[in-house]
Amino acid sequence: MKEQISYDQFDKIDLRIGTVISVKKNEKARKPSLVVKVDFGKEIGIKQSSAQITHYYNEENLKNKQVIGVCNFAEKNIAGVISQVLILGAIDQEGKVVLLHPSQKTEDGLPIA
Repeated sequence: MKEQISYDQFDKIDLRIGTVISVKKNEKARKPSLVVKVDFGKEIGIKQSSAQITHYYNEENLKNKQVIGVCNFAEKNIAGVISQVLILGAIDQEGKVVLLHPSQKTEDGLPIA
């Protein structure tokens, strides 16, 4: 387990629901990755991420899927892609990522409490 944080520290993280609107391979990445664009609603808009999620996800099965993302990280250049959001997932012992998502369709941009 990581060190404890206060509620005030957690409250600084902007977690939101968004819908994947486009997916393509990140051809420049050393490890297989996808460039994912997610619509987080009117307030935040569309953000993109380079994500190492190719074990279970591809262009066909990820588009239109709702995901949860950290929307207020600083931008980071990952293999030529400006990553603006961290899409959340559980990581198994083999390093495979299973994305977190709402159990039912919901409005894009809703905050996670």
